[in-house]
Amino acid sequence: MRLEASALGSTGPIGAFTWFSVFSDSRCFRHFDGAGKLCESMSMDNVRKSPLTPLSERVSKVGKNVIEEVTSDTVESLDWSTEPVSEGPSEKPTGRRPSPMGPRRRIDTPPETRPPKLLWPYVIGITGIHLVALAGFIPWLFSWTGVVVMLISLYVFNTLGINLCYHRLLTHQGLKVPKTFERILTTLGVLCLQDTPARWVAIHRIHHKHSDEEQDPHSPWVTLFWGHIGWLMYENRELSRLSTYERYARDILRDPYYLWMERNAMWFVMYLGLMGVYFGGGFAAGWLLTGTLLGATQFGLSIMIWGVLIRTVLAWHITWAVNSLSHRWGYRNYETGENSTNNWFVALISNGEGWHNNHHADQRSAAHGHRWWEFDVTWITILLMEKIGLAKDVVRPRRRPEKLVRVRGKAEA
Repeated sequence: MRLEASALGSTGPIGAFTWFSVFSDSRCFRHFDGAGKLCESMSMDNVRKSPLTPLSERVSKVGKNVIEEVTSDTVESLDWSTEPVSEGPSEKPTGRRPSPMGPRRRIDTPPETRPPKLLWPYVIGITGIHLVALAGFIPWLFSWTGVVVMLISLYVFNTLGINLCYHRLLTHQGLKVPKTFERILTTLGVLCLQDTPARWVAIHRIHHKHSDEEQDPHSPWVTLFWGHIGWLMYENRELSRLSTYERYARDILRDPYYLWMERNAMWFVMYLGLMGVYFGGGFAAGWLLTGTLLGATQFGLSIMIWGVLIRTVLAWHITWAVNSLSHRWGYRNYETGENSTNNWFVALISNGEGWHNNHHADQRSAAHGHRWWEFDVTWITILLMEKIGLAKDVVRPRRRPEKLVRVRGKAEA
C-alpha cells in the first residue's frame, strides 16, 4: 500500500491545510473517519516508536523510570508501548549525541529537500504579504493608533496563539486548559498564518528529535537564511507524507476541530474575516472621529494593515528568529547535545521563547526562563491562567541551570 499526503491549495505560513489520502491499487480511502479516528487499516508502528508524542497527566511507572501507560483528559491518549524517558539532569536522552553541544559546522539541507524545488504557494504568500504590509508606512495609512493596535494584537495572537497554545500546550503539553478554551487559543494561532496546528506541531517535534542535524527542518547551521525563512520556500517531502503526521501529530488530528482545519480552507476565510473585523472597527472609529467617508476609510485601512498584516509579518519573524538566532548566538545553561542557546534579544521580542536552551533541556516545562533574570511573559500568562482556574497540571521546570556558557554563532572549520 502506498501512502500519500497531498496538499491541495495554499499551505504553510499563508495557512496550511492538508488533505490526506491513502491509495491502494485503484481504491481510495480517507484514513480518518468523520470522528477523526484512524481507520483500522493504518499501521500504528510509527506512533508506538515515536519518542516525541506528548506525555499527559497520569503515568504509571514500573521498574526504573519507565512509562507503562499514559492517559489524558486533554487529548485522546495514544497506543503506547513501554519505553524509557529521561527526566533528571544526570540522565542523557536516548538516541542523542553525548557531546555537550552539537558539532558547530555547516550541514546540508534535509535529505527530503533535495533536489531543491520551490514551494510556490509559500513563496508567493510570504512575499505578497510582506509587500502589502509595506503600505502601512505610507503617510496616508500610518497612524499611531494602528501601531498600538498592532502591539496588542501581537500579544493576543502570537503570544497566546503560538507561544502558549501551539508550542507549550499542543506540542509539549506543558499545561491543560478546557477544550473549548484550547480551541479558541488554537484559532488565534491559526490567524498568525503559521500553518495549521497539526503541521506546526509535527514540524516542531521533528526539530526536537533531529535538532541541528540534517533531518532538522530549519537548522541555521545550513545557513542563517535557511534557518530563518529559506526552509519554508522549498518543498520538504517528509512534511507531505501521511506517516509523518501519523507519527508526530496523531494526537492533534484526533480532535475533530483540528482535523476540520486540515480538510478545509477555513484558515483563509477566518483570516479574511479578521481583516474585515479590524477594518470595520477602524472604519466606525474613523467615522466617529472625522464624520467623513474618506476619514473613516483611511482610519479603517490603517487599523487593518497595522493590526493584521504588519502584525502577521512581525509574528513570522519573531517565531523564525527563535529557529535561527537562538541556535547560533547566546548563552547556555545546559548541555543538550545540540546548539540551542538562550538569546536575550529573541526572548525579549518573543515574550519568552528565546530562552531556547532551557526549553531544549526541559521540553515539557511550561516555563522557559530558568534564572531570575530570564523574563518570560508567556509563563506569567500561564501562571495567571492557573490562578483563575483556566489552566491546570502546569509543568514546572524539572532541572536547574548547570552553568552559564557564552556561545558565538561562527561555524567551525
